[in-house]
Amino acid sequence: MKQNIGLFDAVFRIACGLTILSAAAAKFTRKPWCRMTLFCMFMGAMKAASGILRFCPMTYVCQTYMKQQGETGEQS
Repeated sequence: MKQNIGLFDAVFRIACGLTILSAAAAKFTRKPWCRMTLFCMFMGAMKAASGILRFCPMTYVCQTYMKQQGETGEQS
């Protein structure tokens, strides 16, 4: 797996992901029946993981799509 995000972006993703994860975990302790907090915890964990691995699947998909558009010469 090739890294596709820079160091500054990775640090920013880790910080934001852990912030979202900790805020959602704090809210989950008060309202454990709320499904939105579980979703926010999952999204924060994904953001932190993409920063730690320095690989973002959405960036990879967008870069691949843009490369294919450039090779075929098509414009939207």
